Amino acid sequence: MGWQNRLVEGLADTQRKILGLIRENPAISKGELAGRIGISTTAIDKNIASLKAKGRIRRVGPDKGGHWEVAR
Repeated sequence: MGWQNRLVEGLADTQRKILGLIRENPAISKGELAGRIGISTTAIDKNIASLKAKGRIRRVGPDKGGHWEVAR
């Protein structure tokens, strides 16, 4: 199994979508994520918190001007 398959193993569908969008655009905002996925920014916050807690993503830099990194 490749690292990408292991990365999404055990994640909810929404979290998989978030990871895919972050891979496409590491500078994507929470508002853009919410709009693209069709959920509230509050739901994005909860999913991002879960992904951070699992060590799947991390924020580099400030909220404005920073970017996301997906763990390998």
